[in-house]
Amino acid sequence: MFPLPGAPRQQPMDPSRLQAFMNQPGAGTAESASLKPSNSRQAKRLFVSNLPESATGENLLSFFNLQLNGLNVIHSVDPCISAQVSDDRSFALLEFKSPNDATVALAFDGITMDENEAAGNGATNGAPQGLEVRRPKDYIVPSGNEQEYQEGVLLNDVPDSPNKICVSNIPHYIPEEPVTMLLKSFGELKSFVLVKDGSTEESRGIAFCEYADPNATSIAVEGLNGMELGDRHLKVVRASIGITQAAGLDMGVNAMSMFAKTTSQDLETSCVLQLLNMVTPEELMDSDDYEEICDDVREECAKYGQVVELKIPRPSGGSRQSPGVGKIFVKFDSVESTTNALKALAGRKFSDRTVVTTYFSEENFDVNAW
Repeated sequence: MFPLPGAPRQQPMDPSRLQAFMNQPGAGTAESASLKPSNSRQAKRLFVSNLPESATGENLLSFFNLQLNGLNVIHSVDPCISAQVSDDRSFALLEFKSPNDATVALAFDGITMDENEAAGNGATNGAPQGLEVRRPKDYIVPSGNEQEYQEGVLLNDVPDSPNKICVSNIPHYIPEEPVTMLLKSFGELKSFVLVKDGSTEESRGIAFCEYADPNATSIAVEGLNGMELGDRHLKVVRASIGITQAAGLDMGVNAMSMFAKTTSQDLETSCVLQLLNMVTPEELMDSDDYEEICDDVREECAKYGQVVELKIPRPSGGSRQSPGVGKIFVKFDSVESTTNALKALAGRKFSDRTVVTTYFSEENFDVNAW
């Protein structure tokens, strides 16, 4: 029904079989919360580029936790849990405790770590350019939240949703009321929060909001972005930008059929090939077996192009559940080589197991973000 990536479909899609599969007794008993895209690791990750020369994973981690700790919109201590800098130092991958923490950190796009160093790193007219913060390409926008709009009631909790707006670069001396009045000129607000230091109540120049009417979102973003307020120009964007997910988990048969008809041609290509269902944790624990597997995979993949790098995560610390264990990642010299290997290896047998192939993000590969 769902062909292996790169493999041709054996027979036409039959919606009646899909309907029977979805309606079978006992189906749908999985915990739906764990299936929500908003709970995925990609929702908790951010990429940071334009790093100063002195940046390390350790001081990036400390820097972002320093910015986030104590804010009225952060509900934990040290929300940034890891930071990995790529080998070529062109970017770093940050991971947070929750998607909300990542959304707040995203609002710090443009912040400088060290005034003196940043001034010499891609600066324009002597002004520091600051860090560039963005979401992963495969971040999925969370579906609309269940908050209902109550007339005359302004909620101070703004959950991540397709219509959540982030307003930054607000002058710190401007209080909450003028900001809400400005936003209300585009429509009634359902929720609003001005980001402040929890102990001093001092504004951090960032606010999040959502309009009662979703149609007002685009109009407000367009009308407010770049507007002069005090001595600054506002930066107004949608807080959650990424792939739009199908509405809800209870997709109808038609929607499922549409997903089933997609092929690997619809995926974003890259130079990295991910191979699944080829190895088990037990095989990777034995060093001799591990070396043999590496040689076999490298030799087979070399038939389709130059292999630049091979990574096969191994179990660590006695845990078989270490991130990436059971997956094999091969980086080729070109997307063309990767595509040839993907098509040739999909569905092949390796130790009596059927190989599944797909593309994998080069950025994630560089920092071992499995």
